[in-house]
Amino acid sequence: MMEVYTKLATPGAPHKVLASMEGSWNTKIKSWMEPNKPPMESTGTCEQKMLLGGRFLQQEFTGDMMGTPLNGIGVTGFDNHTKKYVSTWMDSMGTAILVFEGTASADGKTITQESRYDDPIKGPLKWRSVTRIVDDHTHVFEMYETDKRGNEVKMMEITYTRKR
Repeated sequence: MMEVYTKLATPGAPHKVLASMEGSWNTKIKSWMEPNKPPMESTGTCEQKMLLGGRFLQQEFTGDMMGTPLNGIGVTGFDNHTKKYVSTWMDSMGTAILVFEGTASADGKTITQESRYDDPIKGPLKWRSVTRIVDDHTHVFEMYETDKRGNEVKMMEITYTRKR
C-alpha cells in the first residue's frame, strides 16, 4: 500500500512543466466586458514558486482589474492518481474559492481546465481556462465563459513575461 502512495506522491513530468513557470513575472491583462467591444487593459506583477517539494505551483498576483486594485493567490498541481491538473484561485474581488480541473496537450505546453460558478447576476456559468507556455519567458492565460444558453465568450487574457 505504501508503495502505491509513494509512487503517486512523486513529482513527474507534469510537475516539471509547472516548475517552468516559477519566477517573477510582469503581466499585461485584457478584460472584455462585452464580446464585441474593445477590452480594458491593465498591468500587474506575479510571483510564482513551487511548494511542497516541487508538487504545486503557487501564484501571488498584484495588479489592477477594471480600475480596481486586485490581489490574488492561486495554486496549481497535477494529481498523479487522476492524471488531471487541479487549480484553485481566490482574490480580493470576492470571497469565493474557485476550483478548476483539466488536462494538458500531448507536449504539456497547453493546460485546459474547467470550473463552474454561480454568478450572482448571470446565474450558473461554466468557465474554461487555457494556459499556453509560449517559451521559457512567456506564457498566456485565457479565460472563457459559457452562459446557460451555451454561448462561449472570451473574458480575459493575461500575458506573463518573465522579469529579467
